[in-house]
Amino acid sequence: MNKEEFKARANQRIDEISAKINELKADKESVKEDLKEKYRESIKELEAMKKELQAKYDDLINTADDRWEEVRDAFSDASDSFKEGWAKIRSLF
Repeated sequence: MNKEEFKARANQRIDEISAKINELKADKESVKEDLKEKYRESIKELEAMKKELQAKYDDLINTADDRWEEVRDAFSDASDSFKEGWAKIRSLF
């Protein structure tokens, strides 16, 4: 995959993450009362991960060609961390 294709997929990934966070926020009221605080904390964690991923994406967009692979790998790692965090949170609820 070339640089432009990766950038497009990375941007799409951020949009998907935003949608997942919004989905969690919408489901917040259906969570049992004793789990609501944990649920809110989980949403905050995911939002922090998204913010980090957005920063990695910004680096990706603005990076020089000589650092491209390094920045691409950092974005991929952050994206994988979000996926793991998402799966963990969804399994709790």
